[in-house]
Amino acid sequence: MGRLVRKGLSGSRYAICVKNTGYRASLEVRKVYRVKNDKTGSGHGLIRVVDESGDSYLYPEKFFVPIKLPKTLEKKLGRVR
Repeated sequence: MGRLVRKGLSGSRYAICVKNTGYRASLEVRKVYRVKNDKTGSGHGLIRVVDESGDSYLYPEKFFVPIKLPKTLEKKLGRVR
């Protein structure tokens, strides 16, 4: 089971990127990404995040730290496309 799931944070909807080794063209360090549930990925130590194109991809969980945002900000970010 993945680290985010073990810590009870699989429900976190956003995460900040803290490392991008091997994915410099795809991930920006210190950027907040929207997280999508992916039980299969988390079982392999991966996290699914949505990039600027609106597509989601799997990356190593250790590249991200889950964050909790205020509900009002989550609603506003959810509307941004």
